[in-house]
Amino acid sequence: MTEKKEKIAVAGIGYVGLSMAVLLSQRHKVVATCKHQSKADMLNNEKKSPIRDAEIEEFLATKDLDLTVTTDGKEAYTGADLVVVATPTNYDPQKHYFDTSAVEDVVYQVMEYSPDAIIVIKSTIPVGYTKSLREKTGCKNIIFSPEFLRESRALYDNLYPRRIIVGTDTEDERLVKAAEKFGGLLKEASLREDVPVLVMGFTEAEAVKLFANTYLAMRVSFFNELDTYAELNGLNAREIIDGVCLDYRIGDGYNNPSFGYGGYCFPKDTKQLLANCADVPQRLIRAVVETNDVRKQHIADQVMKRVAGKAHPVIGVYRLTMKSNSDNFRESAIQGVMAKVKEQGAEVVIYEPTLKGQSDFNGYPVNNDLAAFLAGCDVIIANRYDEELAPAADKLYTRDQYHRD
Repeated sequence: MTEKKEKIAVAGIGYVGLSMAVLLSQRHKVVATCKHQSKADMLNNEKKSPIRDAEIEEFLATKDLDLTVTTDGKEAYTGADLVVVATPTNYDPQKHYFDTSAVEDVVYQVMEYSPDAIIVIKSTIPVGYTKSLREKTGCKNIIFSPEFLRESRALYDNLYPRRIIVGTDTEDERLVKAAEKFGGLLKEASLREDVPVLVMGFTEAEAVKLFANTYLAMRVSFFNELDTYAELNGLNAREIIDGVCLDYRIGDGYNNPSFGYGGYCFPKDTKQLLANCADVPQRLIRAVVETNDVRKQHIADQVMKRVAGKAHPVIGVYRLTMKSNSDNFRESAIQGVMAKVKEQGAEVVIYEPTLKGQSDFNGYPVNNDLAAFLAGCDVIIANRYDEELAPAADKLYTRDQYHRD
């Protein structure tokens, strides 16, 4: 158990930052930062989460957490023993690199306001970035700890982690102890016994994150291609998947066919790893990136076959979100399908309750009257099935075999 109550700052209150802030504020004083005063007020005054995570909502409402949120970086970082950086790092397809500017901004602020604080990067970053950032900034207090969180289960995955990994300078005794201490903070806050804590080099820890997510994306793609084969040959995809996955070496995780992988991590992590492997002999990692677009094109082609010969087909898109109990649209595969059917001459209409009050999303009309939406479309596509689609079952196109994420 950690005896001293640490002052911890968390930069960013997305899935990673907010779940980390909630986790650590059970035992320590945490000040989180965000750019939007409205979100800070929501957390401070109403004890409500700006992201969709039922467990975070419950913790905010019922647990005695030492957590405040501010838009003032100086307030958050001054006097902090530890700063966790969980700012977004979007992938830039032109540069073939994550945009790490937000991470660097935080590091420079921490160097100014709390130069002795240990800085733990939780944002997803390229392989080799921690080392280069330490050289660029001259800050020797930076370590890295990858996150392995699922949307809508972020706090759960922090409370019951499968492993805790911290990357550090393994030649620096002070930083090794800092890495062990941070791993200990996460372990003591978790509810799972005997969580493995692995302390390794910076670059090895960065590689763990990208290779782990690329493997999961590969698995999603494998079952999507299995599903494509079954669909084109008139076979029952679920029976094949059930038979394949009963092999204990394969298992039944990430095996429910979809329109493709998307969300916060998989698209950018697979592309970043491919960029990192530019000079490495490989074919598989490139295939993982390319097959996702192949899958979306196949889905679009199958949808358009259903309206072949119709002069002005209307394709309804049921939900933009990646999965159930999520409010994340980022790079959802269905958006790629939308663009491809539109290119083939179809009109696209969206039903998405989280866009309540909006009539348009990125140039596509939004209709959140479910009955009118179902009645007005020739085909309705849904990445994941919902019972409220039952009245339009004859119009529905989905590859969801298990009615789960």
